[in-house]
Amino acid sequence: MIKKFVLAVTILVFASFAFWLYQDLTNEDRKFAVQNSAQAHANHLLDFKSHISQIKRPKEYYQFPIPINGIGPNTNLYSGPNQYPFYCMSRDSLLGQPEIDNHQALGIPVYKDDKIIGYSKDCGVKTRIKYYTLVKNNNVFKAVKINDVNTAKQTKTPLFRVEQGTINRFIYTIVMPIKSVEVGDRLAKSKWNKRLVYQFNGGSGIGFRQGRQKASRVMTRQAQQLLDGYAVISSSGNKTSYTYNMLLAEDTARRVKKQFTSLYGNPLYTVGVGGSGGGLAQYLIAQNSTGILDGLIPLYSYPDMITQTVYALDCDLLNNYFTFRAQDKKAWRNWERRRLIEGMNAINGFPQKGGFLQPINQLMSGFVPSFPKGSSECINGYFGLSAFINNPRQGFIREHFTQYVVDQTNWSYWQDMSHVFGVDEHGLGLSTWDNIGVQYGLNALKDKKITIDEFLHLNANIGAWKPQHQMQQEEIVLPLGHKLPIWLTLWGNHNITTPINDIAPRHSGSIEAMQQAYHSGQVFIGQIDIPVIDARHYLENELDMHHMSASFYSRLRIEQARGHSKNHIIWVAHKDYNPTKQAFDMMDTWLTKLQSSSSQDVLDAKPDNLEDSCFDQDGSVFASGQGVFNGKWNNNLEGACQARFPMFSTSRIEAGGHWDGAMFKCPLMPVKKAIESGVYGVIDMSLYIDELQRIFPQGVCDYNGVDMGIPREYISRKNNTMEDNELESSTVLLTQTRN
Repeated sequence: MIKKFVLAVTILVFASFAFWLYQDLTNEDRKFAVQNSAQAHANHLLDFKSHISQIKRPKEYYQFPIPINGIGPNTNLYSGPNQYPFYCMSRDSLLGQPEIDNHQALGIPVYKDDKIIGYSKDCGVKTRIKYYTLVKNNNVFKAVKINDVNTAKQTKTPLFRVEQGTINRFIYTIVMPIKSVEVGDRLAKSKWNKRLVYQFNGGSGIGFRQGRQKASRVMTRQAQQLLDGYAVISSSGNKTSYTYNMLLAEDTARRVKKQFTSLYGNPLYTVGVGGSGGGLAQYLIAQNSTGILDGLIPLYSYPDMITQTVYALDCDLLNNYFTFRAQDKKAWRNWERRRLIEGMNAINGFPQKGGFLQPINQLMSGFVPSFPKGSSECINGYFGLSAFINNPRQGFIREHFTQYVVDQTNWSYWQDMSHVFGVDEHGLGLSTWDNIGVQYGLNALKDKKITIDEFLHLNANIGAWKPQHQMQQEEIVLPLGHKLPIWLTLWGNHNITTPINDIAPRHSGSIEAMQQAYHSGQVFIGQIDIPVIDARHYLENELDMHHMSASFYSRLRIEQARGHSKNHIIWVAHKDYNPTKQAFDMMDTWLTKLQSSSSQDVLDAKPDNLEDSCFDQDGSVFASGQGVFNGKWNNNLEGACQARFPMFSTSRIEAGGHWDGAMFKCPLMPVKKAIESGVYGVIDMSLYIDELQRIFPQGVCDYNGVDMGIPREYISRKNNTMEDNELESSTVLLTQTRN
């Protein structure tokens, strides 16, 4: 124990020194930092009086195509005001500095010979064409730029014309397979198979950046499709590392596709592909609009980002509780017990990347320091997320902005969406996150896997995130650049409510923001009728954040909305087998038949041998067919794929919530009614009613009721005579009308 104490002190001293060292590490970033924030103009924003899928999009005013050496539109078509501050990243994309658009020090400086000659606030880049080839070494593709046009004309290797520029301020890319004799002809397309891939990409972002998009990266991600004759388009605005504003993502994707079709005509079909955030973007764009995507291949997907935050923002609260607040902290050092509360996987003995942070913070909080002997998906997958998307004072991208701009800006996902969700009296974006009435660990209590005392103490002390105007920046030092941050306020503990009279207050989300999230299409409600092959590797044993259960949240929402999910195929593969090419082949068969069918019936065109499946590491099908993924999520006996690849849940499912994960704010019932109605199963909580009422003065979640955040017009009535408070709980009414 003395050795651990000495080590913790040593690390703390090193951290203090590292903070001083860090001051000189970001000079290059600061050279191109945003100097001042421009004023946003009132670009057109759709009026969300009903769901976005029922709202007509405005007519395009820009005359596509963008000419060579021209700059594309720098204001969007219908997704609201330009966001400022906005950091230009064309240099990171190997496109050089952006074009000057002002001399008022708005945006980033533009240099010539180390002298500032102007500024760019909207990051415009002139459209240009380059040529690339693809080479394969050790089974890995590499995109190689051909610098000389004459060399391109003589090449014997596969040749691709790459166009890049900016649309909606984001960097777009068009890749077209061509013959060498077509070099110099922008419109040549003889090697194109008439099929188009729209590439989406993932990551976590809160806006304020143009984003990086290197042509070589776009190409290597879809190398096989390019070699097969597909054309590929993409945009940094369709990478969620830079924004989760799905309205802006749709607006941008529509225009990028318009640039393509204005040059080459309409493709036979357009199929989306992309992982994580690039998967959920496909679900939402296809649900919310027509004319962009005809089929989807979401990889490692979630149904959407915003309902993911419901349980993801629980993670640091729970880690804070287990580390600092639990009565018996030793009991929670058994990481497999944490599954009972967190739902997601946790493994004893699994190495924790930032495990050294725990003894530092325990020491600073007055506890005996100890190193963790395991980890969880909550840590391995979601560490830092609460600070990044939920804390307006954090701003992990702040090195790209002057201190003056940093101090003026609220850095959060909620602020990125504030023009849609609204703002509070402090000017901060309204948040949808809520944990009023949530009984963490309820299922474990009912199953007698935790004690009543553990259940009560957890729920009394877990607390919630403080209101945004009370939040403070995390205390972090970066001794080795951005690679090894040392968190001196682990789990955001200084931004978590503390007990008052032994009860830590909970957080109430904004119903206005929740309703706007539904209206503006940020929530996947299952209204999707085009072909979908949802594919993922099984990564639960890696504690990867891309948990298998997310595909089934989407499945349940589709079934609730449409009465079936026959157009929704799920594939789960061993991590050593990549089923993506097979998915493209199946999707091509499906969409080609659909395009040639007079009935236009998605299910009639579906290949007979395309079914839910799981794959072993050699690519062989372990099991396939209806019911292979059955399990707790749909209240059926375990299917063969579910047994082969076990699925985990979330903190809200383990608190009694539904597997569709679609409830922002649960309706409440009095504690007495909860006891009487059997919420606690066979556990007799009648002796604890007073303590439960102290913990849950407003009541506990009634997950048989209707989400208090869902707009009423989306919910069907059992019959025309029912009162407003008797709405049926889960059936979405949105019509299939599309624009």
